[in-house]
Amino acid sequence: MINKVTNIGELDALIQRVHIAQEKYATFTQEQVDRIFKKAALAANAARIPLAKLAVAETGMGIAEDKVIKNHFASEIIYNKYKHEKTCGVIEADKSFGIQRIAEPVGILAGIVPTTNPTSTTIFKALIALKTRNGIIFSPHPRAKECTVAAAKVILEAAIAAGAPEDIIGWIDEPTVALSQALMQNNNIKLILATGGPGMVKAAYSSGRPSLGVGAGNTPAIIDSSAHIKMAVSSIIISKTFDNGMICASEQSVIVLDDVYAQVREEFSNRGAYFLAPEERDRLSQVLIVDGHLNADVVGQPVERIAAMIDLTLPPQTRMLIAEVSEIGMQEPFSYEKLCPVLAMYRASDFADAVDKASRLVLFGGRGHTAALYTDPADRVHIHQFEDRVQTARVLINTPSSQGAIGDLYNFRLDPSLTLGCGTWGGNSVSENVEPRHLLNIKTVAERRENMLWFRVPPKIYFKYGALPVALRELADKKRAFIVTDKPIYELGMTRAIEEVLDEIGVKYDIFYGVEPDPSLDTVNRGLELIRTFNPDVIIAFGGGSPMDAAKIIWLMYEHPEIEFEGLAMRFMDIRKRVYELPPLGQKATMVAIPTTSGTGSEVTPFAVVTDRRHNIKYPLADYALTPNMAIIDPELVLTMPKSLTAYGGVDALVHAIEAYVSVLASEYTNGLALEAIRLLFKYLPSAYHNGRQDLKAREKVHYAATMAGMAFANAFLGICHSIAHQLGATFHIPHGLANALMISHVIRYNATDAPFKQAIFPQYKYPNAKWRYARIADYLSLGGATEAEKVDLLIAAIEALKRDLDIPGSIREYMNDDTLFYAQVDHMADQAFDDQCTGANPRYPLISDLRQLLVEAYHGKPLPPVNELSSQGTDSPIAESLQKALDDLAVSV
Repeated sequence: MINKVTNIGELDALIQRVHIAQEKYATFTQEQVDRIFKKAALAANAARIPLAKLAVAETGMGIAEDKVIKNHFASEIIYNKYKHEKTCGVIEADKSFGIQRIAEPVGILAGIVPTTNPTSTTIFKALIALKTRNGIIFSPHPRAKECTVAAAKVILEAAIAAGAPEDIIGWIDEPTVALSQALMQNNNIKLILATGGPGMVKAAYSSGRPSLGVGAGNTPAIIDSSAHIKMAVSSIIISKTFDNGMICASEQSVIVLDDVYAQVREEFSNRGAYFLAPEERDRLSQVLIVDGHLNADVVGQPVERIAAMIDLTLPPQTRMLIAEVSEIGMQEPFSYEKLCPVLAMYRASDFADAVDKASRLVLFGGRGHTAALYTDPADRVHIHQFEDRVQTARVLINTPSSQGAIGDLYNFRLDPSLTLGCGTWGGNSVSENVEPRHLLNIKTVAERRENMLWFRVPPKIYFKYGALPVALRELADKKRAFIVTDKPIYELGMTRAIEEVLDEIGVKYDIFYGVEPDPSLDTVNRGLELIRTFNPDVIIAFGGGSPMDAAKIIWLMYEHPEIEFEGLAMRFMDIRKRVYELPPLGQKATMVAIPTTSGTGSEVTPFAVVTDRRHNIKYPLADYALTPNMAIIDPELVLTMPKSLTAYGGVDALVHAIEAYVSVLASEYTNGLALEAIRLLFKYLPSAYHNGRQDLKAREKVHYAATMAGMAFANAFLGICHSIAHQLGATFHIPHGLANALMISHVIRYNATDAPFKQAIFPQYKYPNAKWRYARIADYLSLGGATEAEKVDLLIAAIEALKRDLDIPGSIREYMNDDTLFYAQVDHMADQAFDDQCTGANPRYPLISDLRQLLVEAYHGKPLPPVNELSSQGTDSPIAESLQKALDDLAVSV
């Protein structure tokens, strides 16, 4: 058994013994711990009466019968609540997410015990320490040392008998300020459980050790006009007279609305409350508070003894004293915390006044602790006003606060505890009722698990020549269609194919043909004015990427006018976890996308691009809510595409597929689409460009390839080629497909490394493999090459040859030829490209300086150093032969 501790040396020896015991106890299993916890709780419960009597006899405070209830609560209710709680080893595991949470003990606790609740506090703290495999050393209040030690001994002896290490619980036999400070400041003490006056709690927080303390209580209770008055008064009397008012959560003031004040006053009188006359109130105020502090001589004393202090004779059966007051603050003693059966009573003109008084009482002396309201439970307005205003961790409704705040008794979901945290309001580290989990270190073991991916495309995708009129007949159940397109398409009469079908199936329609290339916010707003007047149930986006982008945003703003564009344009790291969450679309209108160009893939993607012309910024927006409900891929609509649009759109689609294939979010579901789109574009784009409608097959395959590439990047996302292209378009109005064409080879060269300076943070692959992925593309195209480096060189050469065949300029300078303008904007473009939504999925995470360098190289068409130097190989090398073969094959295909 632990020897007596009366000085620093003996305390150090005790701490060392408890340390050894705790290290041993930390190895115990949950089964062993639960047995010890149960036996200790049983022993404490059995000793509840003698411990209560000993506490009253030693401290001269409180009521023995009430202390029995507190001891009973601290043993039985605490045990019942936490008996099945896991506190040892693995307490939570989820194999699917690769997560384990493991409970580890804190170590040795310092238990600071108050004179007001010595035995119940000791029982509570000892039990939760045992439940969590911690050791604990108690520092009793000098006026309660015998009963505190007696309670600790009961727990210790039962724990040892159940198998606990002999020295797992300790105590200071002759407590002093010096010994308490030495205990709290010892390096082996890992956590302080501080229950006591403000000075003791402050000392705990100042010790340098982590602490769980409690703040002062100055609980106000409002009785409003709708309250059940008999129940309210009864509850307050039960609470305030319990253990002579020593519970820190007990009501200190009652605030009564004017229209029920007389009834409440009468009910208190009928139930044994004595209302002090003004002269009696003044005399008691001088005894109650001395030098700004509660007089220790009144704490926990019976009402008769307090009355005797001011020579007041009370009627028989008086249970509590009430002082009617109006002031709050240092000038009013009755507005302080009064740990005795004395209550202040305030009159409120209305509920707002009552809440104001309650809030001021809390701020004056009980921030963070407890506040109570007695009202009709159905009056949610009053309840919300009260809970919103008072700064307390516990807000009790129709509940006696002494018993209600400690939990479990009046609300089973409020955790039972005898240490009530007051949060930062009260200068505490927790705002909850302290329980076993606060005494644990939780170790989280997280195995590598990439985020779940999904593959999202429109539910219906129709394709083949002549698909348009057949697919549109599925809209026969619709009433009104709003067609979004551009002026050239409308003036060419291309919308007539849609109009004829809509007329045939009886769907009314309106046409908005004001969409310009790179649609602006102003255009979107003009379309919104029309659509809100027409009120359609289907929106048909008809045209290239611009009409589809505009239609998607019009669709969104039509269904949800409350959407903020700034939130919609906000960058995200994961589209499923974005800060600004979009609501689902389709409640008012279905979206049908019909491309008349081959390139953007917008008909199957959740993306839209809109330009803010006032700030010259192009915003790529992304959310799966923007995915159309139906896509119609009819090659007949692209037969007359201009050559330049065929070239730029085709290369845009090619870049979509390439960037999707090497994206950090690429998956097995997107890889096949990307590779096949690349193959189709290399094979058929040159003929589609040169021969137009004379090669129907080429037009068809390029059209399908663009949609396939769209499905790939809709789910795998893009990279910095698009990030930069967006800025070239916004700044210099370079067509989007051309901008991608001017950048792609430089980006491939930049990404094709096994050792990037910075790698993307959330890849779906385990190590950098963009170089290998580019080589896989070369293999799929049968370009040859023996090494990955050679294959990347061949891929770049093939892309450059394709661009030349499509009459695409070799550099940005060749297109715009304005060095001064370019260099005036290059830094800004690099900054904006870095912040572009597409950058995060690039396999190599770029520095802003890298993006600037890529822009400069692309501007000048600077020769790129090959991945594998050809000069050292000679013209007869295998790589040179493969390059020549690739170029020859491309020429043959044209």
